[in-house]
Amino acid sequence: MSATSLTGHEEGAEIGSRRARGVIVVLSCAGILVALMQTLVLPLLAELPVLLRTTASDASWVITVTLLAGAVATPVISRLADMYGKRRMLLLSLALMVAGSVVCALSGSLVPMVAGRALQGFGIGVIPLGISIMRDELPPARLGSAMALMSSSMGIGGALGLPAAAAVAQYVHWHVLFWASAGLGVVVLALVVVLVPESPLRSGGRFDVVGALGLSAGLICLLLAVSKGGDWGWSSPVTLGLFGATPLVLLVWGRYELRARDALVDLRTSARPQVLMTNLASVMVGFAMYAQALVLPQLLQLPEATGYGLGQSMVAAGLCLLPGGMVMVVFSSLSARISAARGPRTSLVIGCLVILSGYAMALGMTRQVWQIGLISAVISSGIAFTYAAMPALIMSAVPASETAAANGLNSLMRSIGTSSASAVVGVVLSHMVVRLGPASVPSMTGFRTSFVIGGSAALVAALLALAIPARRRAPVGVLAGENAAG
Repeated sequence: MSATSLTGHEEGAEIGSRRARGVIVVLSCAGILVALMQTLVLPLLAELPVLLRTTASDASWVITVTLLAGAVATPVISRLADMYGKRRMLLLSLALMVAGSVVCALSGSLVPMVAGRALQGFGIGVIPLGISIMRDELPPARLGSAMALMSSSMGIGGALGLPAAAAVAQYVHWHVLFWASAGLGVVVLALVVVLVPESPLRSGGRFDVVGALGLSAGLICLLLAVSKGGDWGWSSPVTLGLFGATPLVLLVWGRYELRARDALVDLRTSARPQVLMTNLASVMVGFAMYAQALVLPQLLQLPEATGYGLGQSMVAAGLCLLPGGMVMVVFSSLSARISAARGPRTSLVIGCLVILSGYAMALGMTRQVWQIGLISAVISSGIAFTYAAMPALIMSAVPASETAAANGLNSLMRSIGTSSASAVVGVVLSHMVVRLGPASVPSMTGFRTSFVIGGSAALVAALLALAIPARRRAPVGVLAGENAAG
């Protein structure tokens, strides 16, 4: 081989490497942006009724509607991505998120704010779409670590977003939060246009409109009951009716999907042990992740007069929890290496056990600010392991033409877990209270009970992970390449 041809080969490899790095960076930034979008309103929760001139119950729709829109949109957009192009649907999701940010930035009352937050919810599908694009575009050697980083971007963005959003809300007008979100969204949108190619893989077929409507109806019944049951009353006819309707709607939907020619969700593939157990574990991991996100900030911010609160401001509390997001970068990469050597099931089990150990620590280590930071870092490192392993498990078990839909369903399972955690932990903390002056605040018993529940979810996730069939083919990238070729 001549020196000229060797140089040309090396130059081509270098160009391919730079292109791969660009895809990884842009898609990871898109995932972080989605997490930032979700955390924007958290510092404003107590003030939303005043800012929007409404009641506290109605103001909660600002959170609920994003959850509902994301749950409905993710499986639909993911299926459309497999049919018509992943990059195309990624751009659509980002554009809707930017539009929602602009609507929120211009709003001063409840209705436009809720409409804007619903549009922002369409961005939740960005992460499963990004993982699917990575599978199609990256060389196998880089795929494992790239998927791990993309999957963990939700936690990274959440950790970055909370202190930043708290600082902006405290020192400047709250509309700035949404203008900043819109501006960052435009930048990421432009970078996707320039640097992320469209995948040539297509599944074809017709879009399953009936299946999409049926799944949306079932999810709305479930998530409305879970997220609004506390406001409406858990024994109210509306809440009980929604809970009762959920299995009926989903059973009818499932029967239809099994007979549909171009089903929205391939239930036969989803019933494979590797996919099914991973998705069930994802529900539990999502629960365990969100439980600590609800509890630790409250412990940090409760007054010291309670005897267990640490009296920190919202900004200080966010900064205390920031290292938890940073460790996810390190441990997601470590998870990818363990997955390559031992298989992603091993990484998933390790992650669940690390989360469990973090909750065990929390039962006796909450007296100092640094202890809360350490607990957050331990739990977050476990989450990094699990979030990096789950897409690898899913994509090694589904055809390449169904990766977006399969990842979208897995993302939906995690969302169901986080929603359930919000409801369960909310009930625990609202019923286990002590008096502090004229107000009632969560008791230490309530916090410890929440830690036990979160740890139990991590333990169940570990048991479900152990039920995933072991595979001797180790490297994640090779698994992805084999499925793409097949």
